[in-house]
Amino acid sequence: MSTNLRVTRRQVLAGSAVSAAALASGFPAPAIANSDPIPVGYLPALTGPSSSTGVGINRGIQLAVQEINAAGGIGGRQLELITRDTQSDPTKAVNGAAELTHGQKVSVVFGPVNSGESLAVVPLLARANTPQIHPCWVDTLTDPKKYPMCFRNAPTNQQIGGAAHRYVVEVLKRKKVAVISDTTGYGTASVNAYVPMLKATGAEVVYQGNVDAANPDLKPELLRMQSAGAEAIMPWSVNAGFLSRIINTRGQMGWDVPIVGQTTLGSGQTKALLEKPEYWAKVYPNNFRPVCYAAGGKLSDRTSAFVDRLKSAKIDMGDTLLWWIALGYDSPRMIAEAMKNVGTEPEQIVGYLNKLKEFPGVYGDIAFTADKHDGYPDNEVVMVEANSLKDGAFNLAPGYGA
Repeated sequence: MSTNLRVTRRQVLAGSAVSAAALASGFPAPAIANSDPIPVGYLPALTGPSSSTGVGINRGIQLAVQEINAAGGIGGRQLELITRDTQSDPTKAVNGAAELTHGQKVSVVFGPVNSGESLAVVPLLARANTPQIHPCWVDTLTDPKKYPMCFRNAPTNQQIGGAAHRYVVEVLKRKKVAVISDTTGYGTASVNAYVPMLKATGAEVVYQGNVDAANPDLKPELLRMQSAGAEAIMPWSVNAGFLSRIINTRGQMGWDVPIVGQTTLGSGQTKALLEKPEYWAKVYPNNFRPVCYAAGGKLSDRTSAFVDRLKSAKIDMGDTLLWWIALGYDSPRMIAEAMKNVGTEPEQIVGYLNKLKEFPGVYGDIAFTADKHDGYPDNEVVMVEANSLKDGAFNLAPGYGA
């Protein structure tokens, strides 16, 4: 099959002109022009009920690939992002992964971006000997012995839950906790992981449940929590509609109880679904220190420069979260860095990632070893105030130092 036919059948990102800042991204000028593009598989949920994460990540991915290609690509070869929308559906994610590995023969896959889809895809990519980088939190989604080509450039459920539980028990001093999730793979895995963790901190789990995210009336669930004496609600879902209904119902009930948990609690999509802006008070989502405001409302220099690039590129942050965009931006840059150093063969990419030391991402510095494929540092996982959202970033929750 000719190169032209193959490229025509793929969605090729144009290496459009970008700002001088973009051109200074550290990739060398091409040595060989017009070489074959390098196919990179991409499995985001751009549509469907769990798409809020994917929509945000996609904005960063697109910007990074445009910058890399505008700066000459990898040794003169353009990165060719081949996207298959999982539609928030594990079956479609599996089909997309099979097409990327067998039909398109990609060098590496980024995604899926939701754990429910990754639970189905990780074993498939392992069998196909395809390097995979994903940002999904469910703990079992990396295992260097079982899945030696799979790497996580985001925290684990243990890291996320640990930060949230410490905040509820040690800072807010709440001991009776309600834990709720939707019925996705991510939601059920989170409840299963977090209830024992909470109990180990000395908290009493007075309610736990998995509820269909499409359920329009969550008042019966919140009444059960209230009657059980819950002093905090901890929801685990990436579904903005589900989370907003929890927040709205709490507000309608006039129940002054903190809501602490998943980062989507603070997303612009969740905010847009609130019946009253004041309902967002006392809502504390997980987030990440490198993309949060420090004392005085300042971002770090690295993150501030990134936000300036987003604004120059007219990338909207009002309906999403800065960490999603930053994680998306960092991911192709990390893949490109590996290819620039060692080439595009799967074993070469994996060998490079197995020795990666503190890749300087906007989202956080990522490091791997051959025995540890979870790359995000513990101390960067924090809690924030949802109602402090500005340009996709937040103030740290009360109780954190600067």
